[in-house]
Amino acid sequence: MKTSKRLIGIGEYYFSQKLREIDELNKSGKDIINLGIGSPDMPPHPEVIKILQEESAKPTVHAYQSYKGSPVLRNAIRDWYKQWYNVELNADSEILPLIGSKEGIMHICMTYLDKGDEVLVPNPGYPTYRSAVKLAGGKCVEYKLSEKNKYEPNFKKLGKYIDSRKSKGCAKVASHGGGSRKGAVKLMFVNYPQMPTGQLPSKELFEKLVKFGKKHKILIIHDNPYSFILNEKPMSLLSVDGAKDCVIELNSLSKSHNMAGWRVGMLCGAKERIEEVLRFKSNMDSGMFLPVQLAAAKALSLGKEWYEDVNAVYKARREKVFELLSLIGCQYSKDQAGMFVWAKASPTPPKEGLKKHSLGEGGLLSDKILYESNVFITPGGIFGTAGEKYVRVSLCAKEEKIEDAIKRIRLRG
Repeated sequence: MKTSKRLIGIGEYYFSQKLREIDELNKSGKDIINLGIGSPDMPPHPEVIKILQEESAKPTVHAYQSYKGSPVLRNAIRDWYKQWYNVELNADSEILPLIGSKEGIMHICMTYLDKGDEVLVPNPGYPTYRSAVKLAGGKCVEYKLSEKNKYEPNFKKLGKYIDSRKSKGCAKVASHGGGSRKGAVKLMFVNYPQMPTGQLPSKELFEKLVKFGKKHKILIIHDNPYSFILNEKPMSLLSVDGAKDCVIELNSLSKSHNMAGWRVGMLCGAKERIEEVLRFKSNMDSGMFLPVQLAAAKALSLGKEWYEDVNAVYKARREKVFELLSLIGCQYSKDQAGMFVWAKASPTPPKEGLKKHSLGEGGLLSDKILYESNVFITPGGIFGTAGEKYVRVSLCAKEEKIEDAIKRIRLRG
């Protein structure tokens, strides 16, 4: 049986492959310390777990749920956005709960892309953006982000590209819900705090993004799951005046509330955009288990103390990661947000017979540490060619584990 053509060029997710390799190394007695995966190792708040337990025991909560989510959860999302982002949302029409924000990326691509439509995708950036665009039949147009430019898009360069496409007969119609001629630039993925670089946004950057989206009549998708991690001023792109005209925002409880396995996310934006995405989503899945939604609503009601306690743990771990990165000769900024540290790898001489690594200098360094010290850190090249000189280290490991990793690396010299 042949697979569909849409899977051409779509490989297995990098971490899916790497975790299998690490599992095999562990079976052989290596005991790998994994500092590569961004899966929170701390639990949700006890009250959140308590609500899940209590609600799950009720006999009336096990039926199919609304495709638009429980009003309790939508109201909680509305209040959360108002309290922390100063964004006004209509709980009935401008919020769509998701089974994790990752599914939202796919839903958006399937909702808006026809074959050949183009999407601006960050390099480096979350690999799922590229995969979702390709699976939906679209074409990725990568825009490079660089440390020199504070990992911000080059709007002038992108504007010239879009204008050149229009001059070639690829003009896009104004309505996001309408069609477009083949090859039009329709969407742009952004995410700040940026993943994998940890770059924080500024108000000026967000204003430029909204202005850019309006000018070129493209839909800006802001993926915003890291705004509470090691960041005292969470920001939403929807806080910019007029943003709903050209922006939809994805958010998640995975990182901010230690609920990655619960699969609770959200899509926020104008009523028209929510309705358009719902047309696709409602044909692909059903609503979340109601007790999960009610527990998520509780999580969103937690106060400042919750975020401070979580970030105190990550801050201590980050200091240890800085020590590890200095030990292996990496350069890094201390002004990063999110649950990772992004660092420039020192040039590593390739092993004899190996001219270069497919993932660049970061790939060489990652493999060197994995096979010599039994410590896994992520090569930046998996996030795009612009990340090939970098590595990324996760903060989702206890201080003792990070200290053990430092000792192993130091021992191997």
